[in-house]
Amino acid sequence: MNIAAAQRTGSGLDFVQRIVRREIPGVPIGELLGFHVAEAEAGRVVLEGQPDRRSYNLIGIVHGGWAASILDTALALATLSTLDEKSSFTTLDIRINYLRPITVETGALRAEGRVLHGGRRVALCEAKLTDREGRLLAHGTGSCLVLPRE
Repeated sequence: MNIAAAQRTGSGLDFVQRIVRREIPGVPIGELLGFHVAEAEAGRVVLEGQPDRRSYNLIGIVHGGWAASILDTALALATLSTLDEKSSFTTLDIRINYLRPITVETGALRAEGRVLHGGRRVALCEAKLTDREGRLLAHGTGSCLVLPRE
């Protein structure tokens, strides 16, 4: 069973760090797609994972949706890591640039999300997806709307 973010107590950073320490379950989409939260600090989150052949498209490479999902998660959790206990968020937009094909042979991947500007209502973020040699595979930018928690 996964703990929904709506059930979180404390700051967003505390919540994400509890996921890193495996005190609470990780992101459900990460369980499905094979990635997890590995690091978290205020305004920066790192996810690690590796797609398998179930993530392939018809042309024999990992579907762009896999990269978009891990990058969107990195952007979103980076935003969450900056929020106090009274705030929540939702993704407003995301743009992905795919730079290199990903296959199973690419190996373990790392997505690092950062908040570039955290305003009262909108957070502007970026995320980079790299392979184990540090080569950039995909880059994403996006924004999150900051909302009061109910």
